[in-house]
Amino acid sequence: MPNADKILINSRKNKECKEVISNADIIFCLDFNALNRIDKVEEYIRHSSAKRILIDHHLQPETESFDYCISIIKVSSTSELIYEFITELGDENYINKEISECIFVGIMTDTGSFSFSCNYVRTFEITSKLIGVGLDAEHVHRLVYDTYSENRMRLLGHSLSERLVVLPELSMAYIYLTKEDLKKFNYQVGDTEGVVNYALSIKGIQLAALFTERENKIRISFRSKGNFNVNIFARNHYEGGGHKNAAGANSYISLEETLNRFESILKNDYKSELNIS
Repeated sequence: MPNADKILINSRKNKECKEVISNADIIFCLDFNALNRIDKVEEYIRHSSAKRILIDHHLQPETESFDYCISIIKVSSTSELIYEFITELGDENYINKEISECIFVGIMTDTGSFSFSCNYVRTFEITSKLIGVGLDAEHVHRLVYDTYSENRMRLLGHSLSERLVVLPELSMAYIYLTKEDLKKFNYQVGDTEGVVNYALSIKGIQLAALFTERENKIRISFRSKGNFNVNIFARNHYEGGGHKNAAGANSYISLEETLNRFESILKNDYKSELNIS
């Protein structure tokens, strides 16, 4: 990605991030619906005098925290809204090959390579326009999905062979990863992306989750099929959220307690929603 070396990640360059945000005139908040979704960066943005613009497609946006909101939940990805934002400003001619690649990556990854949440004609119209300005979709797809490290693949294998729990009586499966697991396989940010989908792909499973133990919290990814709404589930029980069939949250108790609580909630409160007899 062009200028990738200029990206600041708060956990690595806290001081620089804080300074950039404090000096900004405009802050674009992309692909999240509430400031508490961005952890410690929330504090910097709330104290900033900059105008805040939200561009997002998640349910129930926290509109009161932003000066301007572009929020359309039927859209497959935030990248599509960024494309529309650029064109509505009359700047479509600035979308060159490099910009088209960046927008396409956002569309492709948010829809799982156009395999879910993309029954929207405009998604494909925008993609065709990106190809029209020079995007090589096949090449970009290979760069994203065919360049995994050996450690990432071995972590995936460990996840499925040692950390997959299937509870057919609950139509549910989950994977959990400890801090020791991550260390063993030299975990890098992004290495668990998509792992939860393997649990959901099991026949008869309607709800899947991935629990990843971090230093001071358990990061949770939820996925579902059909009408089980993981956005509502994550909001009600974990102060999380996302989409109907894909959501995220955090837990601040131990991994063992988190897993026991998760199973207990489903057994006691959600049998009928998961169509369990």
